[in-house]
Amino acid sequence: MTSSWQNGVTPTWDSFLYGGDYNPDQWPKEIWDRDIELMQKAGWNIATLPVFGWAALEPEEGVYTLDWLQEILDKLQAGGIRVCLATATASVPAWLAHRYPDVLITMSDGKKRKHGDRHVFCPHSPNYRRLASNLVRKIAETFGHHPAVALWHINNEYGWQCYCDLCAAEFRIWLQKRYASLDELNYAWNTAFWGHTYRTWEHIEPPFPFGETSIHGLKIDYYRFQSEALAGLCRMERDIIKSITPELPVTTNFMGTYFNLDYHQWAKDLDVCSWDSYPAIDSNPSDTAFGHSLTRGLKNGQPFLLMETSPSQQNWSTYSRLKPPGWLRAQGMQAVAHGADSVMYFQWRKSPGGFEKYHGAVVEHGGDEKNRVFQEVAQLGSDLQKAGIQVQGGVVPAKVAILFDWPNWWSFAFASGPNQELDYCAVVRDFYGAFHRLGIDVEVVSPSRDDWSSFDLIVAPLLNMLRPDDAQKIKLKVQEGATLVATTYTGLVDASDRVNFEGAPGHWREVLGLSVMETDSLPGDQPNEVVWSDGVRFPARLLADRVRLEGAEIRARYGKGWYKDEPAITENFYGEGRGFYLATLPTLEGLTHFFRDLITELGLSSPLAGGAAPPLGVEVAQRLTPGGEIVLFVINHTSSSVDIPLAPGFYRDLVSSQKHSGRIGLAGYGVLMLVHLAE
Repeated sequence: MTSSWQNGVTPTWDSFLYGGDYNPDQWPKEIWDRDIELMQKAGWNIATLPVFGWAALEPEEGVYTLDWLQEILDKLQAGGIRVCLATATASVPAWLAHRYPDVLITMSDGKKRKHGDRHVFCPHSPNYRRLASNLVRKIAETFGHHPAVALWHINNEYGWQCYCDLCAAEFRIWLQKRYASLDELNYAWNTAFWGHTYRTWEHIEPPFPFGETSIHGLKIDYYRFQSEALAGLCRMERDIIKSITPELPVTTNFMGTYFNLDYHQWAKDLDVCSWDSYPAIDSNPSDTAFGHSLTRGLKNGQPFLLMETSPSQQNWSTYSRLKPPGWLRAQGMQAVAHGADSVMYFQWRKSPGGFEKYHGAVVEHGGDEKNRVFQEVAQLGSDLQKAGIQVQGGVVPAKVAILFDWPNWWSFAFASGPNQELDYCAVVRDFYGAFHRLGIDVEVVSPSRDDWSSFDLIVAPLLNMLRPDDAQKIKLKVQEGATLVATTYTGLVDASDRVNFEGAPGHWREVLGLSVMETDSLPGDQPNEVVWSDGVRFPARLLADRVRLEGAEIRARYGKGWYKDEPAITENFYGEGRGFYLATLPTLEGLTHFFRDLITELGLSSPLAGGAAPPLGVEVAQRLTPGGEIVLFVINHTSSSVDIPLAPGFYRDLVSSQKHSGRIGLAGYGVLMLVHLAE
């Protein structure tokens, strides 16, 4: 399983990576050989270890016990199973926390953490940085060139925050680099409000909930600072690894829309992005697809790794429900369809005790290969072996981009207003969901992306924090012929959350051809409505702008209230392109209606017959073979059979080798992987 490199950065693989987390240090050696035998039966070709092995690798400071890891690596290699080698720094040993209390974080309530749980270490602790570096170097020097090792996994699910004195001091240094002077900081944060002006850097504290909470710029900057601090820890480990094994790719596992970390910035430090996906049984498949598209977009549309998903139930859910037969395969193939070059599980065996003893695993308590979950995992492994090499590594460039931005999310989360029911992530997912229903592939990207050349349609839901450079790049793209769709609360604040004097939509005023006069907040039980020119009506939720037209034309109007008949959706021609403005937030059904007409105008359509949207609950997506062939994935996320209208021509399924044409029945949780056959 060698890796090659695209542009010197992103690894590709000679087969799909199929496997997951393995914790041999938690089990007697007597079952290791049996584990490897079962992994072979399950189709696993990679195992991630030792994620939480620090205490087993270094039972006391400077004393390393590595023989067990050498032994299991040798056994995995002999069994044909490669290793995603973890740096084991995610959970600190008890001896470390008790000997060096500066390692433990201080929580936002000012209390010092005790040892226990995970992720309790301060990113600025000199002792944590020293001891973690020593461990990573020892692992890399000892095992980095072991023939089983194919990939490095740094730490695990970063994401906590620290409010200790070390962090406070480093935060002040960080601010002095970001702002040229205290005067500049005071202006950016508008500290004159309530008379909170700072006269010395030493007076600035982290945003404790019992301290300064009224300065939103302070809170956003502290989240930026903490995200960068943890990214610095990741880089520290990466740099050690690269100095010893520069040829091996490096990753760490993200968590989708995780609030604390700006993954757009983190992705720059990694060779390949990966994420952990744990959808609930009753979750919307569109939301899971959104996580895949977001992770793919972190590195400009390059394939990613699905590092963790549960093969069965999730113990931390309110109800630890089993996945029904076929659901595991559909979820795994969904990840592949959206650009994953792996499907990996947490974990191999159910834990014998502790917090995750009831979490699903490939091998149940007392189980073996006869259990249903194991057999479904093995079946998917077999399917991926049949089809994987034919689609590995390639994605069809999306023509539609949806913008998602962490600082913008923080801006809404910390604001007092405009609507306490407003959920930035939920709104963005609704926009994504409209395209998902229509069968249109989307890439979820940063507003700060440099290259917009592949996109015909750029959608910016609730992009309140619109930075000038970002606005200008997209403005030029529209001028060249692209279409922009913006919404209420566009461009009102700058990167420090200070309101622009010109108001919304800020730097896109010319592109959109209007200005916002005022914004109404709509209670959940009192929506307005959007009325299209054809008389179709849909509810308008959460926010409603009253706009002044400055060249834009009305495409839909409000249907209720004292501003009935005023513009609700507008269109403005700008250069060779257009700018649409949604002055309110339609429901998912309303968004689907709007985008169905728009994509038709733009010549975009689903890959099904006549460009038809897939049946409700069915997903379509496309990938590329190494030879440039398009692979059409059709995934039925429902338990009922559905009828799929294929576009004209003949197709071959990569797994079953069956040929299809015309209309085809697809069973509940069924998946098709189709390549078009020459006439």
